[in-house]
Amino acid sequence: MTLPIFSASDDPGPSFADLLKRVRPVDALPNGGHDLTIPHGTTVLGVRYADGVVMAGDRRATAGHLIAHKTMQKVFPADRFSGVAIAGSAGPAIEMVKLFQLQLEHYEKVEGAVLSLEGKANQLSAMVRNNLPAAMQGFAVVPLFAGYDLLRETGRLFEYDVTGGRYEEADHVSSGSGSIHAGTVVKLGYKPDLSRDEVIDLVVHALYRAAEEDSATGGPDLVRGIFPIVATITAAGYQPVPDDELRTRVEALVAAGAPA
Repeated sequence: MTLPIFSASDDPGPSFADLLKRVRPVDALPNGGHDLTIPHGTTVLGVRYADGVVMAGDRRATAGHLIAHKTMQKVFPADRFSGVAIAGSAGPAIEMVKLFQLQLEHYEKVEGAVLSLEGKANQLSAMVRNNLPAAMQGFAVVPLFAGYDLLRETGRLFEYDVTGGRYEEADHVSSGSGSIHAGTVVKLGYKPDLSRDEVIDLVVHALYRAAEEDSATGGPDLVRGIFPIVATITAAGYQPVPDDELRTRVEALVAAGAPA
């Protein structure tokens, strides 16, 4: 088989799916040549507050212009004192989280001690970097990592790029298609000494507004009982916020003047 040769002006770029569609527009693709669309997670964010950090994410996953899942989980505990929020290709992202959880547990069992928060952030960075070949084919994973640093006795936030670059954020961070809208709401409402109730209200409001502007971000659904995934990480560990509490907060948000 002769490899295809492209001129500089006709280069198909890094997407393997685009290359297949150009070389073999029907036979090489599954389902008779349809796009290789896979579910993608959308908007997640993390915010520091007085007692630690809070992580939150909407529940919608999209595949192209379709809603693939209405109740996807995008925020996971990494271990007792840290969590991961995922954006990007859903399948590889969830697999990465499972492997990350396993590696942290394995380290603890072998060494008899918990890996430092800095070490956990570095480990996830290496995993994101190892996914770069898949990212170049369109299967990018861009997580957020947060946790309570037992040595510094404070919450810390980290974001990543597709090359594995790790960047610590001082106050708040967001990722995904609705991140610009959610991040703006958080930026306007943020104060360093926010209480637990205040910071949960802030992230719920941020995701609510992001859903108004970004079709890939799912807003809370009072009829179906679908609410964002929200979790706090403090000296007491990783603690999910129950749906009953989130329902009360969403109802208060709507009653305060937000459109239903």
